[in-house]
Amino acid sequence: MIWFGPAGNSNSFYDQGFAHSWQMPQWLNEMGLNAYEYQCNKGVNLKDETAQQIGDKAKEFNIRLSVHAPYYINLSSAEEEKRNNSIKYILDTLHVAKIMGAGRIVMHPGYVSKITRETAVELAKATLLEAIKEADEAGFSDITICPEVLGKNNQLGNLEEVLDLCGLDERLIPCLDFAHLHSLTQGGMRTENDFAQVFKIAEKHLGKERTKKLHIHFSRVEFGKGGEKKHWSYSDTKYGPDFDPLAKVIIDLNLEPVVICESRGTMAEDALTLKKIYNSKL
Repeated sequence: MIWFGPAGNSNSFYDQGFAHSWQMPQWLNEMGLNAYEYQCNKGVNLKDETAQQIGDKAKEFNIRLSVHAPYYINLSSAEEEKRNNSIKYILDTLHVAKIMGAGRIVMHPGYVSKITRETAVELAKATLLEAIKEADEAGFSDITICPEVLGKNNQLGNLEEVLDLCGLDERLIPCLDFAHLHSLTQGGMRTENDFAQVFKIAEKHLGKERTKKLHIHFSRVEFGKGGEKKHWSYSDTKYGPDFDPLAKVIIDLNLEPVVICESRGTMAEDALTLKKIYNSKL
């Protein structure tokens, strides 16, 4: 089983007269998609009643839900207050995910600022362990936390760092963002072997079963020397990466990921394009 869907709501959703995220599950189902990542990027401002509505509609229309936690989480901050706030943001995200029936939340690990990368990793691990402990105490142990591979050099969250974080608890699953990996490697996600190597490294750290169920973000991306600059639509073919080699590797390795498209404004339409590419290679 594989899942395809958008991160947030496409421009066309609003252009067609829809206004509420609880309308997304039916809209996506009618498009032929089966996943949806609700965005709490700018804060967890969702009312419990709305989360319940989204969850009810997702069950009705067979949409697999995940929730993206606020962008400003920083597990590796040198300031204790910011680390503690980050734990709160994770718990707030888990709260709405629980009500919604979402099985996963995605979170950005943090930044490397005025400290070494090694120190940043150790701070992030300690903070994430505390977040897991508090999440378990709050009754959220059934929701998977997915640290995301990030795309800028000054961010904490390259592939090895994310896999290191996921080594803290066997329930953690990485979010492999291939736009971000493409940016970090300065355009290195091109061939089937490029993508296969990522999964090989993941399997070495996580084992076969966890690697099979990875969370994936995908879009085309513009990058510079510092890494990621801007996400683009899949039709913007001057930017990489292409999904074709990744689709082939997913099939060859018999993986069952959730694939969330983060295209700029056309995330649902492009998620459908990714699904069609995948199906064409079966």
